[in-house]
Amino acid sequence: MSVKIYIDGQEGTTGLKILERFEGRNDIELLRISEDKRKDSQERARLINMSDYTFLCLPDDAAREAVSFADNDHVRIIDASTAHRTNPDWAYGFPELSPEHREKIAKSNRVAVPGCYASGFASIVYPLVNHGIISDDFPVFAYATSGYSGAGKKAIAVYEGEDKPFEYGSPRQYALSQQHKHLPEMQAVSGLKYKPMFNPIICDYFSGMVVSVPIQTRLLGNGVTAKQVQEMYAEHYKDAKLVEVMPLMSEDEQKSFFLASNTLSGQNKIQVFVFGNDEQMLLCSRLDNLGKGASGAAVQCLNIMMGIDETVGLV
Repeated sequence: MSVKIYIDGQEGTTGLKILERFEGRNDIELLRISEDKRKDSQERARLINMSDYTFLCLPDDAAREAVSFADNDHVRIIDASTAHRTNPDWAYGFPELSPEHREKIAKSNRVAVPGCYASGFASIVYPLVNHGIISDDFPVFAYATSGYSGAGKKAIAVYEGEDKPFEYGSPRQYALSQQHKHLPEMQAVSGLKYKPMFNPIICDYFSGMVVSVPIQTRLLGNGVTAKQVQEMYAEHYKDAKLVEVMPLMSEDEQKSFFLASNTLSGQNKIQVFVFGNDEQMLLCSRLDNLGKGASGAAVQCLNIMMGIDETVGLV
């Protein structure tokens, strides 16, 4: 028996990528909105309430409005906007973080899909706090390199246009005021008392990202080693199907290794790395900002909510 699914915002980048991941599935029935009614509130409300599951691939205000349309308890909403990610009444859609996260996703009618940067950040920092390697008041800094696809249709058009500005060929730092929209989520989900400092960098390639967190171990005061941190991650994610903890490299291996940000483009998993040494560790999370950082995570949550294998349509 198939379930009815509506994607509100199906023409956006995330919506289109969700549709790609539904190809070949016979357990779902897609409800489509006609092009001329995409912004018709009544038609959107009708389709939301016809569905068993609705994906929201919308700006925050439009996502909040769409939730208000759902007047039937049976409609289960998976929101890919920023609007509900720190709302405790919503399940946070990163099941690998803990059994409690997974259980809440399975049972909830409201699931917030993590942001792409926040997914990479939480995959590193949540276990550090949860296992007591860093305290919840530790001063955390993170930086990230990302493809331009996460910047939206207008930015994609500029990057791929014939008149691309010269500076777009260079990595560009942004959110310099330390007010990036993912920061509240990164702090809350990872269990930090204080907002982390975050330096995102957009680059001239389509998709994929690496989020990096440097740690000066002398600030920890607990004598933890790089090997212990890698083993902690391996244990934390031992049952995860879409999070892969990479082996610890020797210092000689690291000297000749380059960590590319686009290697997982088109895929739906996260790779976690521990680099450096016992004095200075660099903790990195590599993912596709359109996969495990957006549409792949949304479909994974749907699968868990449906009670089927979480990787259906993803591997």
